[in-house]
Amino acid sequence: CHLGDVEHTVVANLAYGQRRQLEIAMALAAEPNILLLDEPMAGMSAAEGAGAIELLRSLKGKYTILLVEHDMHAVFSLADRISVLVYGKIVATGGIEEIRNHPDVRRAYLGDDEDA
Repeated sequence: CHLGDVEHTVVANLAYGQRRQLEIAMALAAEPNILLLDEPMAGMSAAEGAGAIELLRSLKGKYTILLVEHDMHAVFSLADRISVLVYGKIVATGGIEEIRNHPDVRRAYLGDDEDA
């Protein structure tokens, strides 16, 4: 987290990705047992998303993280176990490779090409 560079900045003047990092930091200040994150990458630029992934990776093993996310790159970068929902129904649950190769997941989120 690189919020130290902007510690005296009004929140309204922070970049979107910095605001999202601040939200995570505020949640961590409460010392939760479980960190629940709903679309933490939504609206972020590629650089902001990479920073958020780096931040969340640093928390693995320290917190149980439950992540709801449509950015499959982020999901594959962060998750140990994945459940995929399509129209509110679980269509697959498993590890990264199992999910990456599941036909329903490929159709819904990854496309049908082989290098997804």
